[in-house]
Amino acid sequence: MLKTNLKILALSIIVLGFYTMIASVIPQLQSEVPETLDLSSGVTPALLSEAGERLYLGAGACTSCHGLGTRAPNLLSDHAGQGTIGMRCGSRKPGMDCKAYLYESLTQPAVYLVDGFPAIMLSVSNQLSDDQIWAIVAYLQGQGGEITVTASDIQATAGTAAAAPAAGAGFSDETDPMQLLTVNACIGCHGIDGTEIPIGPSFDGIGSRLTRDQLRTSILDPAAEASEGFEGSVGLMPTFFGTRLSAEQLEIMVDFLAQRR
Repeated sequence: MLKTNLKILALSIIVLGFYTMIASVIPQLQSEVPETLDLSSGVTPALLSEAGERLYLGAGACTSCHGLGTRAPNLLSDHAGQGTIGMRCGSRKPGMDCKAYLYESLTQPAVYLVDGFPAIMLSVSNQLSDDQIWAIVAYLQGQGGEITVTASDIQATAGTAAAAPAAGAGFSDETDPMQLLTVNACIGCHGIDGTEIPIGPSFDGIGSRLTRDQLRTSILDPAAEASEGFEGSVGLMPTFFGTRLSAEQLEIMVDFLAQRR
């Protein structure tokens, strides 16, 4: 009995040590974390727009899809002759003004879809605070339109969006690999089970193409090495998964992908 218990203890120590080692690797990759906004001293349209621009182009990872014009509409350039997003947002959805439409599109993206584009976007409230969402709304309004977001808008929806995740904290309890791929929008850019998407390499057979170390690196540091044929997509994949995935979740995803041969 004692021998059996010692074996179990030794195995537990090895497993714990393995995940501790993986967890120590994640912060070293310096994944980008959405900045925390301090609106306690008041907010102006200019300050909101500046913060929104940094989020949109950086940790918000918006350009991963909205910079292509194939999986989602371009927002910073003309779309279908309607101009930039600030010019067209007020007439996009009947009975809804620009900022209300943009806020809904960010937090409930499946409610209204632009013709010709699939429902692949997830609510940004999973990764951004309500302050940050309104900052992006202000930035997008300013792309050809007038910024009308005010502090009252932020106060009116306070608490309706999840707080922004801090580095190394706030991980979900999800352990199902397909759910992890879904909630992190991986299958919006990577095909699986026969679905072909031209943005990133398919997950079908990826375990035969990449080693476990390469799979782990491609999740945490996607710009480190481009897959053959997808060199043009470098820079599109978000770099924040080191702070959104726990060490256990990361290894679950790596295991799942490594087995897809």
